[in-house]
Formats: sequence, C-alpha cells, structure tokens
Amino acid sequence: MKRLRHLALIVFSFGLLASCSSVRVVSDYDQKANFNTYKSYAFYKTGIDKAQISDLDKKRILRAIEAELDSRGFVKSDNPDVLISIFTKERERVDVYNNYGWGWGGFYSPWAWGPGWGWGWGGNNVSTRTEGSLYIDVIDAEKKELVWQGRGVGTLNNTSNIEKKEQRIQEFVAQILEEYPPQMTVASN
Repeated sequence: MKRLRHLALIVFSFGLLASCSSVRVVSDYDQKANFNTYKSYAFYKTGIDKAQISDLDKKRILRAIEAELDSRGFVKSDNPDVLISIFTKERERVDVYNNYGWGWGGFYSPWAWGPGWGWGWGGNNVSTRTEGSLYIDVIDAEKKELVWQGRGVGTLNNTSNIEKKEQRIQEFVAQILEEYPPQMTVASN
C-alpha cells in the first residue's frame, strides 16, 4: 500500500516537473508571404537593442537562433532576405493550490484499519514564479514588414547555473522555431 502511494507521488512529481519545464508556443504569419524565397537572414539590431533583458541573455538567445537557423540551411548575410528581431516580457505568476477534497487513502476506526475513500482538508498552498515570454519576429527585409512571429511562454529558471540557463534558452528558441517556416495549407475546392 505504501509503495503504491509512493509510486503515485513519484509519477505525479515527474509530471509536475515536466509541465513546469515546458514551453507553450504560438505563432502567426502573413499568408501572402512566400516563405520559400527566404534563404538568408541577419539580426535586426534596432529591435534587439530594445529587448529588456541582460546583454548576456541577448547573446545567448541570438546564438541559439543562429544555431537553429544554420541547422536548417539558412545563411547569415549582409544582404538578407529576412531580419530577425526579438523581444521579451516577464510577469510574476501566483499559483494557489487547494489541498482538500475527496481522495484515496488510509483510515482508522475502532473496528478496522485499511484503505478507502474519504474527505480531507489540507488548506491552501501558494507559490510564485516568474513566467517569461520570448517573441521571435521574422521581418521581410525588402518590404520591411513582419511576416512571421513566434512566441514561447514558460517558467524562467532563475538560476546562477550558466549551463542550465543556456539549456533553457536553447529549449525556448528551438520550440518556438519548430513552427518556422509555417506549414502553409492549400485550400481545396
């Protein structure tokens, strides 16, 4: 019985950790843009300079973007097809967990000891965490128009461990750019 409860707690903990580390991604794009013609890129310094994060984190993000695009055959150029810009948003998130309700567990009565269903009261747990959004913009260099935007939202690991920070930034960037270029669907009649 104890082992079953212990196993359930472990599975729940791994699920909770996995959900905390995930990045929720959404993207939007201009349906009239021809993404097949975009083969080269450059970073849009004016936009990147406005991102309100440390210069070190900017470098980490740009290196991660560069690695992702290079791995897909895009070429960094002085005369690019698209400009890449970033910006960030951050907010404190407060989570309140109510620890009461019906549940499975052990009980004691003068007549028996054993498993069963019951009502429990545990009170509320409150936790705060920093949730960040990273936006990656793709701008048509010739037209100077936004053609694609990806946004990743997730918990920022406030850590002094540089390797973990690098890994988290790479995870954000990789998951956002998974959706670039967009898979355009052709309408059928």
